[in-house]
Amino acid sequence: MNPKIMRILTIVMTVLASGMAILSGVMKLTQSKEVVDTLTKVGAGDKAISLGLMEIGFAALFIYPKTMKLGFILLSCYFAGALATEMTHGSPLNAFLPLVLIWIAAFLRDKTIFLPASVE
Repeated sequence: MNPKIMRILTIVMTVLASGMAILSGVMKLTQSKEVVDTLTKVGAGDKAISLGLMEIGFAALFIYPKTMKLGFILLSCYFAGALATEMTHGSPLNAFLPLVLIWIAAFLRDKTIFLPASVE
């Protein structure tokens, strides 16, 4: 595939993945009624601000190239935990889409996260 198209696709996927995490974090920081109600149903309503700060911080690490791998691990763990919580409480699986986008963006940015580095 054309390198320019791959670069654009990588940027778009990174913006979508981190944008979803940042938006979710902002919604928690601003104490959005819907978000707080959802968190309260799973027993984490009083943790909204902490969770929002974590999401924004992890997304910032993911965006910055030197800390992308750490951000990837932290975001993956965060959204995997959110997904498990949603599954056990019968909530809609809101964490699934950001998790998938994070993995796609990480793969496009650095394939060595998933595949061994080629030996030349």
